[in-house]
Amino acid sequence: MDNSTIKKIIRFQKQEITEHLIYSELAASTKDVNNKKVLQHIASDELKHYRFWKKYTQKEFKPKFLLAWYYVIISKILGLTFGLKLMERGEKGSQENYLKIDKVVPEVKSMIRDEHEHEKKLIGLLEEEKLHYVGSIVLGLNDALVELTGALAGLTFALNNGRIVALAGLITGIAASLSMAASEYLSRRTDKERVGSPVKASIYTGITYLVTVMLLILPFLLLSNVFFALVYTLVIALIIIFVFTFYTSIAQDLPFRRRFMEMALISLGVATISFGIGVMVKLVWGI
Repeated sequence: MDNSTIKKIIRFQKQEITEHLIYSELAASTKDVNNKKVLQHIASDELKHYRFWKKYTQKEFKPKFLLAWYYVIISKILGLTFGLKLMERGEKGSQENYLKIDKVVPEVKSMIRDEHEHEKKLIGLLEEEKLHYVGSIVLGLNDALVELTGALAGLTFALNNGRIVALAGLITGIAASLSMAASEYLSRRTDKERVGSPVKASIYTGITYLVTVMLLILPFLLLSNVFFALVYTLVIALIIIFVFTFYTSIAQDLPFRRRFMEMALISLGVATISFGIGVMVKLVWGI
């Protein structure tokens, strides 16, 4: 076995012991019994894979602690499913590298195939409450972005006063968040097939809407030039869309680019139309 192959196997071995540490730490910290069993099972498999590679290197290696804690912290903040699927995406390149040494290590093909399928099935067994309410969060986020960016764009030209625009946006946003929360509650109560509590779903929708509103009106409170404030508001809207679309694309295995472009075009399109309406209102009524 040449030095190049040995170096690859050492890298694989270090990766397996690092992943063993990640799954073990997550298993130790989770309170959900089902999730704990799933994570312990995967951690055990990773240790087996580490020992498989050790047969070729005859060496012991320590985990990459910084990388392990990065994924542990991400999983605790954004959820187990997101953290583990993000890690899974990062492993795709490594699995392709495994197959490059199949002539030297004949078992590698079946091992990697089994590992990938096994982990995918196990991760699918994870239960996270917040994933039951992603639809409610999307509802609050989408409505706030589309309605508020449009309203703020229209009010910017019609009123030409940052504080009044912010005040009008805040009042509109609070009323709309309460309305959306109530609508989501009634929707969940009516649709018995949807998983999750109607009360929690309404809270997720309302809070998401309100937080988005606060972020969108912030530039109008901080900047004196309303048109600069509007530009910053649109930038904030795009950042929110990017972050949330990235989260859902990872957690729910959805296409990122198409969903991001769709949400961005709708929000900016409504804002442009509303700005035009604001121009017409100002010209017609002379406000």
